[in-house]
Amino acid sequence: MSTAFGIDIGGSGMKAAPVDLSTGQLADKRFRLPTPKPGTPDQVCDVVQELVTSFGWNGPVGCAFPAPITNGTVKWVAHLDDSWAGVDIAGTMSNRIGAPVTIINDADAAGIAEMSHGAGVGRLGTVCFTAFGTGIGSSVFVNGNLVPNTEFGHLYLAGHDNDVEVWTAAKVRKRENLDWPTWVGRVREYLEHLERIISPGLFILGGGISKDFDQWGPLLGIDTEVVVAQMRNNAGIVGAAMATVGWNAAKSETS
Repeated sequence: MSTAFGIDIGGSGMKAAPVDLSTGQLADKRFRLPTPKPGTPDQVCDVVQELVTSFGWNGPVGCAFPAPITNGTVKWVAHLDDSWAGVDIAGTMSNRIGAPVTIINDADAAGIAEMSHGAGVGRLGTVCFTAFGTGIGSSVFVNGNLVPNTEFGHLYLAGHDNDVEVWTAAKVRKRENLDWPTWVGRVREYLEHLERIISPGLFILGGGISKDFDQWGPLLGIDTEVVVAQMRNNAGIVGAAMATVGWNAAKSETS
């Protein structure tokens, strides 16, 4: 069995576990700690070190981070402290834990997990994974290849003064006490816009709200095939772990 270690950093919690790359299953019970506030680099790195130490892990670590990542560096941040912008997060975390750290956008990590072990297995063409939670994350795959850092949750649609996640995220549904048809109408508008700009053959819809998909999924009524994500809360951890060896190398573990 080939095992790698993954950490998923979210706006409210940071989760970690070793992962069996051949199955996409966690090799040990997931451990979660609260994301520190305001979530500066030093504070987050402290928690990363605690998570790694709690498992006695000594090897490379993959980390799913809620921001676009280029060459291990944070471009800009929506849900953590602004001090992250421009930080070499891979180098900073590697120095803290004393082992190599691979950084990947959190939605890209979740999408990788779905394409390798979940709802996207075997699907070619253009596949769009989108997760509804505190914000909206997205990842796009073309014939199995990741197009990184799409960040479609920050698109602006005609008639709206803010980006999509401000009025369509799952958190907004709770905050505004929206019924399913009203919230789904917003989701439909967002997905129909994605249909026009990338023409996907499949939408994989995830995030915590996916557990209620049987209530709201049938209300969507869009042209593109829609399926619910299967990896649920483990997707970010699994995708981050896969990133430590390279996604294609990790996929080969399943063949």
